[in-house]
Amino acid sequence: MDRQEFWKIINFSVDKAKNDTSLQESIILEKLLSYSEDDIVQFEIVFRQLVIEADDFKVMAAEKIIEGSVSDDSYLYFRCWLIGQGEKTFTETLKNPDYLADLVGNQTSTDFEQLMYVATEAFAQKTGKSEDDDNDYSFPRNYAFKKGLDYDFGAPPTKGTDWTTEQLPKLYPKLWAKFN
Repeated sequence: MDRQEFWKIINFSVDKAKNDTSLQESIILEKLLSYSEDDIVQFEIVFRQLVIEADDFKVMAAEKIIEGSVSDDSYLYFRCWLIGQGEKTFTETLKNPDYLADLVGNQTSTDFEQLMYVATEAFAQKTGKSEDDDNDYSFPRNYAFKKGLDYDFGAPPTKGTDWTTEQLPKLYPKLWAKFN
């Protein structure tokens, strides 16, 4: 599975789920079950590459403005949510986070933690194996981690330029105007 196929699955789930992340998770899981075990692992690899790609102070600033705060966990779940919004939203937000001002409402949940586990669940269902029994690192999360795709403690440094809260209104005026 390559990025194009990954985005086909995500974009399909966006169209069908209509901002319901639980439904979206189910749709992605169902789609992944029609793929090979290797494709499910590759889905996880592409997912992790995108989480790392989105680790940028610009994205963090968008979360800070929208949610009012940022923590390690919320920032990770926000990036998962951003991926879960589809390729266009992901790409445009990385270019300019103000893009989100027209898409996100005050009641929008920007947490899609479940996306981190969907490939593992699909792999377990497909193979009948348990991740606890994974001695050979064949499970998607373990395989990707072994390949150096860590978005947690071993992640590459956050890209871009750090900011202060005082700078946010000028950096992303559309988001600031909508959420403050």
